[in-house]
Amino acid sequence: MIGLCPSRLLMPDGFEMERCLLIEDGLIVDVVPLENCPSPEILQGDLVPGFIDLQVNGGGGVLFNDEPTVEGIAAIGRAHRGFGTTGFLPTLISDDLDVIDRGMRAVEAAIQEGVPGVLGIHIEGPFINVEKRGIHDAGKIRRIDEAGVELLSSLKSGVTLVTLAPELDPPGMIEQLIERGVTVAAGHTAASYEDTWDALQSGVTGFTHLFNAMTQLNSRAPGAVGAALESKQAWCGIIADGFHVHPAALRVALRAKGPDKLVLVTDAMPTVGSDQTTFTLGGRTIHVENGRIAAEDGTLAGSNLNMAAAVGNAVRMLQVDLPAAVRMASLNPARALGLEGTTGAIRPGLRADLALLDSEGRTVRTWIAGAE
Repeated sequence: MIGLCPSRLLMPDGFEMERCLLIEDGLIVDVVPLENCPSPEILQGDLVPGFIDLQVNGGGGVLFNDEPTVEGIAAIGRAHRGFGTTGFLPTLISDDLDVIDRGMRAVEAAIQEGVPGVLGIHIEGPFINVEKRGIHDAGKIRRIDEAGVELLSSLKSGVTLVTLAPELDPPGMIEQLIERGVTVAAGHTAASYEDTWDALQSGVTGFTHLFNAMTQLNSRAPGAVGAALESKQAWCGIIADGFHVHPAALRVALRAKGPDKLVLVTDAMPTVGSDQTTFTLGGRTIHVENGRIAAEDGTLAGSNLNMAAAVGNAVRMLQVDLPAAVRMASLNPARALGLEGTTGAIRPGLRADLALLDSEGRTVRTWIAGAE
């Protein structure tokens, strides 16, 4: 058994001091007063739940679409772990079905081999609307069919999150995916408010990068954004990098949804955790300039954001305290995936997925299932 005794420990009700976190066999056993800790390791900083990122296209110089392998996944995980991410979904941007199949098989193998932090896979397209494709390759976009449902529901280990445009799905297709254990989010969609609301009733539970690549809130056409903000149950992913969404829009979303339904994501590209400043995506050259990632025509192409920075940005842009921002990066994404009984918070019985932050919010150390 090990005992971690930080300057402050983030419990479900907020930070506590002079506490010791007891860990055994990868799980949180108890939280006790410092004086009752059998073998205390004193830590300087804030010990918080490790961050969970639902949208990780790449990192450490690796793009998952280009390297849908165990080695590629491991490299991406290492890059993001340095920023407090202890759980993540390697994310495939719209691609051919054989690439999706290779990515899913790689995720299964990575989980089987114990690659740290891998929770499953996020398949963002190709079942999206070409009108709202953003940086996605129009030549890869397609309609979902029975073969697509079979593929998307074929993951044998971990969770599967699928982003799709619900207005293009045949009747009953969303229900089929959900019945097979797939978590479905709306995104890259031209759906009307009515289409989106119907999708929510069919089982869509979340929205991928709220505001971006979807129909906006207008007075007589509330769009997908309007449905997302109105829904009491749906979670909304947000990219708090200062480029994708204006801070005022983020604060409006916070007031509409409340702090428990916003999920910080990075939408990270290979540049995160590397010295790389350019890469190729779908045959297009992508550049990083002043923190903004875009194609030569200015189209945003994911982000150069990491989760520690996203938490800090949430404090500033959404004007929330640090515990609320951390929950948006830990407990909320765990809930979105149905994993809140396993990870996402510091309480007995959960896996010891942790991050130690210094006074500037930088990640000093991480633990995944109790291991550094």
